[in-house]
Order: sequence, then structure tokens, then C-alpha cells
Amino acid sequence: MSKRENFERYMATLCEALGHADRHAGLVDYCRGLMLPIARKSVEPLAAHTDPWHVSAKHQSLHHFVAKADWSDEAVLERVRAWVIPKLDLAAGAYWVVDDTGHPKQGTHSVGVARQYCGQLGKQDNCQVAVSLSLASGEGSVPVAYRLYLPEAWAADRERRAQAGVPEGVRFATKGQIALAQIRAAHRVGLPPGVVLADAAYGANTAFRQGLAKLGLRYAVGVLPQTNVWAPGAEPLPPKPYRGTGRPPTRARRASGHRPISVKAWAISLPENAWSELTWREGTNTPLGSRFATAQVRSAHQDRRASEEWLLVEWPQNEAEPTKYWLSNLPADTPRSQLVYAAKMRWRIERDYQELKQEFGLSHYEGRGWRGFHHHATLCIAAYGFLMADRLTHGGSKKNAARPKAPRLPKDYTPRGGRAHPASRARFDTDPALPDRPRNCQAPGSLPVLRYRTCAFLTQ
Repeated sequence: MSKRENFERYMATLCEALGHADRHAGLVDYCRGLMLPIARKSVEPLAAHTDPWHVSAKHQSLHHFVAKADWSDEAVLERVRAWVIPKLDLAAGAYWVVDDTGHPKQGTHSVGVARQYCGQLGKQDNCQVAVSLSLASGEGSVPVAYRLYLPEAWAADRERRAQAGVPEGVRFATKGQIALAQIRAAHRVGLPPGVVLADAAYGANTAFRQGLAKLGLRYAVGVLPQTNVWAPGAEPLPPKPYRGTGRPPTRARRASGHRPISVKAWAISLPENAWSELTWREGTNTPLGSRFATAQVRSAHQDRRASEEWLLVEWPQNEAEPTKYWLSNLPADTPRSQLVYAAKMRWRIERDYQELKQEFGLSHYEGRGWRGFHHHATLCIAAYGFLMADRLTHGGSKKNAARPKAPRLPKDYTPRGGRAHPASRARFDTDPALPDRPRNCQAPGSLPVLRYRTCAFLTQ
């Protein structure tokens, strides 16, 4: 089967989740546009490059499809994962990777926009933040859930909620609570089980780890240096003896000289021979490796007698102190090398975000509404999922071929903001998204790209 036929079959599969046949063309054109090598992938450039001679009509059509049409993001993402999962080779190991990503944004009206930490910029700034869950293997990964984080000020503002179309049932939830809800939903629908991975922003939350354990899931999550644990072989003292009156004591105790220790203090106290050099995967130019130490410890949260779990610490040779810490409930006989490999697999979701933003315009949506924000993300994931599956099918190789050119625009075409306005100016991009990366950053190697009209797929 040719790549063009495969793409058409994939689009037909996704269209089945839309509910109405008149939405099919919108999905196909939007996804096709996202795969084109064009600089900007908001609605108007997509319209201009998918139908150059009818830009205004196409803009209105795509705008309605992404910002107004009532189709289910969950249903489309279900079709995406059904297409990609068989190609991920999960038998060799599966991982559920949690993270959040920021979208720098101007203005104050776009849904969820606020001054908050933006990982893309590495600082507090005006942005939107979304939480996602990816299913990953050693071969590749694909996002299976994606939801906007709604700050408390937004969640409590009825007027702004109404203007942005935030559903009535959406209430304020922390990023950890959103992630745990995504994991519960994935567990409920039977997503192939995997080790849950997250950085310290999630792993440092005891309720998050307890929620994973309650679902029977394995995890390897980052924690902060000040996280307290009972050192190997130690645990809290039993409750005080019952004296026959009142409620029997249930709280475990500490005593002088018998207290938990921070993971950083424990790591620094280790002798040199406790550390071992390990390599977890091949990098772009060289194998990736560092020094690691492990031990079985107990969490010291509220002095409850917790089960033993792994503490994994990384201390690179050239650093003055340890740099990363993880807690994991993987089996006690798990080799150190396997613990390291699992913990480091979180890079997959970072690669997802990198390619979704730089290749598929995840941060380019310029609308204000809740529905459009999520629809655009779903379609970016759909385009990414097809090309990820195609790359996995062909052994993950990238052929050295020129990227296809986008269709030529009419000479009299003027983008919005010029003197002529061939596209609709419905109140759509008052708060435009900022560029997705600094100008001096180079884009990574591209995934395969789909040519407009002729659907000629090329890889590089």
C-alpha cells in the first residue's frame, strides 16, 4: 500500500469519530496543512496553503471546524492511539509519561492564559499550560491525553469562562490532579500497562504517588532533594502503647537519633564505591551515561509506615553535588541499570513536545476558546501520530530527501494584517501566540512530511 493510500485510510479512520460527514473535509485539510513545511500553522496559513484560490472560504470552513464544531477530542485520540500502538513494540517495555508544556501568549483573553511558569521559556511569563500523558516504548511515543490547566483565577471567573466557552463541569484542578485523572481514564479504558514516569513537579506530591499505587501501577518519578525518607534498614517507631482510655494510638513515632533523612543528605553521605557508571541509551553523537546509586527506603510522609521502594540518585562526575532523585516502586530485584533506563525514558515526552511544536504548530493556535484550543492540539497529535507510525513501520530511519514544497500562493494574496484581507476577520487572533522557539535555535531533524494535493510523502 502506498503512503498516500495509507494516509487516506488513516484519515477515514479518524473521520469515523467526528459524527457528521460534513466535518470530514475539515479534518483532512487541517491535518494535511499541519504536515506541510510552512512557517506558521494557525488557521489562516493552513487555509491559504490547502486552498490557495479560495482562502477566505477555506479559512471560514477551517475556523468553524476547529473552533466551533462539537466533535470529541477523546474519540479522535482513541483512533490515533489505536493506529499507533501496534507499531510501538510495547512487549519490550511500556511507559506512561506525564508532563506539562507552556505556550507563550500575548494578551489576557485566551482561555487559561496567565503569568505562570513556562517551561519553553524557562521562567515566569504570560502563557497557557497544558498537561499531557504519552504512551511510550523504546521505539517511539504518542500523546494519548491533553488538557489545558485552568488557573484558579480563571476557574473562579464566570464571565471569562463564559466568553472562552469553558465547560460548566470544568473546575480548578492542580496539574497533578489533572495528570492523575488522565492516568485513571487511561487505566479505565485499558491502555497497555506501563511504568508511570514524571518529573519532580509531580513525583514530589505524595498524593500523586499514592494515587498511582492505588491503581496498581508501577512508577519511577522524580522527587526534590529535600524529600525525607527513612534510610535503608530504618523505619518509624511503632505507636505508643495503648493505655486503655481514648482511641488507641496509631501514629508512628520519631525519637532523638531516630529520624528520617533528606535524599540529598543520604546521597552525599555515601562512600565512593556506592556509585557506579551506567549508560542508558545512545545519544546523537555519543552514549549517554552518568553515575548512579540506589537503595531501598521508606517514604517519611506523616510518619506513616510506608512500603519500601527504590531511591535512585544521579551524581555526574563533574558536578559538586547530586543532580536528580527518583522514587520507584519497581520490584525489589530490579537491576540498577533497568531502574536508570526506566527513569530516563521520560525524554520521550520532551521529544513529543519538541516535534509537535516545531514541526506541527502545537503552539500556533490563535483562538481564545476552550474548544478550539483542544481541537487544535488533537489535530496536531493526529498528524504527528500518523507520521510517527509511518516512521516506526519503516524502521525509524529517515531517508535523505528534500522536503516537499508548499503550494505556491496567488500573487495577489495578502496575509491578514496587510492592506487586503482575503480571509475572514472574525474575532479570532486578538491574542496571537508567540513564536515557538528563539530565532537562534535550530529545529531538530524533521519527521516525514506530506505534500499537499499529490500527497507525496518524503522523509529525511
